[in-house]
Amino acid sequence: MKNNSRHYLRQCALQAIVSVEFGQDPVQAAQFSYVYDEEEETEGVEIPLFLLNLVTGVASHQEELDKELSTRLKAGWTLDRLTLIDKSILRLGLFEILYFEETPAKVAVNEAVEFAKQFSDQASAKFVNGVLSPFIKEEA
Repeated sequence: MKNNSRHYLRQCALQAIVSVEFGQDPVQAAQFSYVYDEEEETEGVEIPLFLLNLVTGVASHQEELDKELSTRLKAGWTLDRLTLIDKSILRLGLFEILYFEETPAKVAVNEAVEFAKQFSDQASAKFVNGVLSPFIKEEA
């Protein structure tokens, strides 16, 4: 039985977003991240729309996302200085805040912070929270 919780699908999306950075097609990256751990036949497995929307959405809005994120970085910092995982977490979180009405902004930030703790470190978690939190206040 496949785990289709939104948290799990976000995690797949994050893995796919990292793959896209290396030139993989967003849809193929989403599919690969979703079926990666499967033992059974993965041919014809339907990729959840939530996952596809996150990966293709981040890919198609990357320029705007990066522009918005750049305005929140401290002086002298650019997105290029961030680790790939932190940059991908920020893009995913901000995409959900700005373009995904069904996800409450606070949930998007909390998920991003959790991913930073899981895949990066505590300092990154604080950083991600600090960068994404102002976007909540603006939309409220």
